[in-house]
Amino acid sequence: MRYARALIPTLKEAPAEATSASHVLLIRGGYARKVGAGIYSYLPLGLRVLRKIEAIVREELDRAGALEVLLPALLPAEYFQETGRWDEYGDVLFRLRDRKGGDYHLGPTHEELITDLARREIRSYRDLPKNLYQVQTKFRDEPRPRGGLLRGREFIMKDAYSFDVDEQHASESYAAMRAAYERIFTRFGLKFRIVAADAGSMGGSRSEEFQVLVQSGEDELAACLQCPYAANLEVATTPPYPRRGPSLSELAPREKLHTPGQGSIADVAAFTGIAATSFLKSLLYVAGEQLVMAVVRGDHAVSEVKLARALGVSEVKLASAEQVRAATNAAVGFAGPVGFTGRLVVDRDAATVSDGVTGANETDYHFLHVAHGRDFEGEVADVRTVVDGDLCPECGATLGTYRGIEAGHVFLLGTRYSEAMSATYLDEQGAPQPLVMGCYGIGISRLVATILEQHHDADGMIWPAAVAPYAVHLVQLGREADVQQAVLELERALEQLGVEVLVDDRDERPGVKLKDADLLGMPVRLTLGKKSLESGGVELKLRREPGKDRTRIVALSGAAEHVSELVQRALREASPSEAA
Repeated sequence: MRYARALIPTLKEAPAEATSASHVLLIRGGYARKVGAGIYSYLPLGLRVLRKIEAIVREELDRAGALEVLLPALLPAEYFQETGRWDEYGDVLFRLRDRKGGDYHLGPTHEELITDLARREIRSYRDLPKNLYQVQTKFRDEPRPRGGLLRGREFIMKDAYSFDVDEQHASESYAAMRAAYERIFTRFGLKFRIVAADAGSMGGSRSEEFQVLVQSGEDELAACLQCPYAANLEVATTPPYPRRGPSLSELAPREKLHTPGQGSIADVAAFTGIAATSFLKSLLYVAGEQLVMAVVRGDHAVSEVKLARALGVSEVKLASAEQVRAATNAAVGFAGPVGFTGRLVVDRDAATVSDGVTGANETDYHFLHVAHGRDFEGEVADVRTVVDGDLCPECGATLGTYRGIEAGHVFLLGTRYSEAMSATYLDEQGAPQPLVMGCYGIGISRLVATILEQHHDADGMIWPAAVAPYAVHLVQLGREADVQQAVLELERALEQLGVEVLVDDRDERPGVKLKDADLLGMPVRLTLGKKSLESGGVELKLRREPGKDRTRIVALSGAAEHVSELVQRALREASPSEAA
């Protein structure tokens, strides 16, 4: 491809709203352009990356035995109504009506529609197993689209669905797809962890995320420093602490302390000289129609996902100041479990605090010498977020916390959707049985940005060879006839070897061309001009090697073969073995 004929509108500056590295670079490099909030157009370079990501995903899914289908994006409401998700999804659904008044929505995901296809087409155990996937545009009315392609309202996703006769065979299908995902993300050149996750509105008995480790990620994870254990902070757990301090029979009587204006743990800890680990922090939440108090240790935070799961609801929300005052007769900061008459959930580690400090449900007052089991009762559950230094639940070593971007998610759904939609098969005895399902998603368009979050520097993008728009960026310096002829011959030699080349033949200053080459991030940069021709060579620089001193001269006569081997080696290094 010749740059002079291409559409690559690079910019010196990105819009002020572009804050993530990938968002800035994709806009500056002319890979994408914003159309509306969370809606983007892909320009030629961006589309080439997108198509290469899709091709790798398709190749590995086909290798795993999955079959590609294409379902509609415009869906009648009846399918989501069948499973209850028409109401459960709430404002996230883009809803519309046709001219006859029928309810429709744009598909955010396709469990219902694929289950409908299965119940129509799968008759017998002889038809199983099946694994169907699609690459398609999804729509979700995100309240806060951000990060460019990282969180949009229109995005491209690969979703796959397995159907099996029972849980054991479904687990085998799940394992095969999990292995395919490992190969996919390895080929993308990503550093990632597979982490246990909350199933959320998808449901099911098992859920794991493929988290790409980047400091800019919006997800928080905990991972063991020694063993493979890793989990999203929403579900990560740690062994409970042993009980500390005096026994209940030895504990001093409860005492009320005047703490004027001291409403936070930090304030009261400074006021009393007592460590935050001896506090009982009480937070009120709205869970459905009820008000619930959650109690955690003073240095811990409530995991709202864990709390919702313990309460058997889909989500919880912090109570307002007015609701707190109505329930406790005190201002925010002075709530406590002693005397609270509503539903009370106590974290496991808060329950081990045997000489605690807590709000007295009276403004400007706290209680000293408080313990669960003597001064208050409540349901004990794991409802706190793990922190750095907690112990691994698998091996007992130390947990560390990280940030990441969710690039893929796998679910073992079980029969949630098949039972709700009467999707059955006939077993060997001719009796109907519910199909056992798995679900597997990869954010295709999100990966365009995610790969960049891990592969960039101060000068621009650094695309891995497997997904780069072009393998080689050939920079032509000067318009002399012999330079143009040499560039043309090198371009043709590379293309004959199957190497994709972008030739910068613009009438621009050398500095502009070299800066654009760094910005666009192709794996190999070749620079050919009058000076290099006189030395009989071409200047070669690998984009992943920083610094101006990393360039070297290679003989022009064998440059195409040398570069082809470099590109092929990079692809081999990124590809897992057939035995993976």
